[in-house]
Amino acid sequence: MAKIIILENEWIRINPLNKNKIEYSINDGNDWKIRFFGSDCGRFEDLKKKEEELLATTSKGMYISKNKGITWIKI
Repeated sequence: MAKIIILENEWIRINPLNKNKIEYSINDGNDWKIRFFGSDCGRFEDLKKKEEELLATTSKGMYISKNKGITWIKI
């Protein structure tokens, strides 16, 4: 199972089968929906929570999201 970050009332993870997808669940992981899908950031390798932001290590570098993984900015 992929690493899960809990942010407010959501569980957030890298899709275990497609590393270009970030998914979220609002029912404790019973159902997952796509939050972000794209190759601009590369393949997601790791997620970390920093206060209310998400940090991601990807195949193209480090990225930050200030909106629960909807958009990502390279840092």
